[in-house]
Order: sequence, then structure tokens, then C-alpha cells
Amino acid sequence: MARIKRAAISRVRKNRLYKRVKGFFLGRQRLRQAMEHSDRAKRFAFAGRKQKKRHFRGLWISRINAALAPKGISYSRFIDSLHKSKVALDRKILADLALNDPAGFDAVVARVQAAS
Repeated sequence: MARIKRAAISRVRKNRLYKRVKGFFLGRQRLRQAMEHSDRAKRFAFAGRKQKKRHFRGLWISRINAALAPKGISYSRFIDSLHKSKVALDRKILADLALNDPAGFDAVVARVQAAS
């Protein structure tokens, strides 16, 4: 039977791991700790991708609410009126309008107020 040598395969795996943990602090770049902290980083990255969506939604809501405050409309009533008037704009688009195109946002608010 042929003899299997695993040194090359093992080196490739280690190099891939070392590349992934480059920049980690102190001993977390060495083999055993690198494996543990790489797995930990993967878990945090997975959770972070979910949290990112929540954080952005909160940011959009804050921006919309800040743009509505001078007009004397609460965020919740605006969203309710938006749904009742069947305006199909999501929070991301509304926040972008409020930030970059105040005139366009005012037009949307006027249309929603006229419908309610």
C-alpha cells in the first residue's frame, strides 16, 4: 500500500487558519488559540450579520422621526397613514429621502396627510 504523507495538507490548513487570524491580539495567532478564536470570531460574525439589519432599521426609523418632528407628526401615525394611503415606500427609502431630498420627503408627507 502507498504511504500517505499529510505534512503538505496540514501546512495548507494551518496557513489558511493563520491567514484568517492575522491581526488577532497576542497568543491568539498561535495554533491552539487561533483555532478557538477563529471559531469564536465566526460565531460573532454570523450574529453580527443579523444584528446589522436591526441596527440599520433603527437608524432609518430615527432619521424618519427626526424629519417628521418639525412637521408635528409622530412616526407611528405617519407609518399608519402611509399604509392606509397605500404608498409603497419602505423605511430605507423614506430615510434616504428625508436625508438627501427633503422636498421629495415633504411631498410624500403631504400626500399621506391628504389621504388620512
